[in-house]
Amino acid sequence: MREIRRAEERFHTTGEGVETFHSFSYGAHYDPDNIAFGAIIAINTEHLAPGAGYDAHRHSDVEIVTWVLDGLLAHEDSTGGGGEIPPGLAQRLSAGSGVEHTERNASTVEGLTFVQMMLRSDNEGDPEYAQAEVATEIAGLYRAVDVHAPAELRVATLGEGDVIEMPTAPRTLIHVTRGALLVDGDRLTPGDEIRTDDPVGELRADTATEALVWLLS
Repeated sequence: MREIRRAEERFHTTGEGVETFHSFSYGAHYDPDNIAFGAIIAINTEHLAPGAGYDAHRHSDVEIVTWVLDGLLAHEDSTGGGGEIPPGLAQRLSAGSGVEHTERNASTVEGLTFVQMMLRSDNEGDPEYAQAEVATEIAGLYRAVDVHAPAELRVATLGEGDVIEMPTAPRTLIHVTRGALLVDGDRLTPGDEIRTDDPVGELRADTATEALVWLLS
């Protein structure tokens, strides 16, 4: 199986100061063929106006992984973790038996854009918070924060003309966040995804590019 899903196909929701593009089924938008891919059940690109965000709300049994693209995310949760999350800092909240968190745009002037991903979790105990800096100054495929799920997140960074050899995995999902990525002959731009059970050979870029790569068991 090899499937490309384009940015313009994503379900779109809006709220007060919030605009979200969803890669999987969400709320009233039910697609029985697009509920999950491996452990992944959500990939949302969030656009928050200055000062906007989400008040305290509860999750359980999921891994919540956040990657900021532009701006500064203010996060608080009931584990006591959080603070301000800038680009380059991968964040994970393992909800476990239950956790509450609040997310807001830390700026009252600038907008905020981030990608938030959710996975079915193996953590049945207490919630946990973790974060990890991801060095992306030179071309490479960088491991990000660990999750309690059969999955590994890597951040792919490429400059013009760069090529990265992909590791093998039973399943791979690649979500482009910046630039333009060439994957086995297909060109993906921001918001595009490729989901595949087949080996992925090389990632190539014809401009400065970033992508979130999930290696799934």
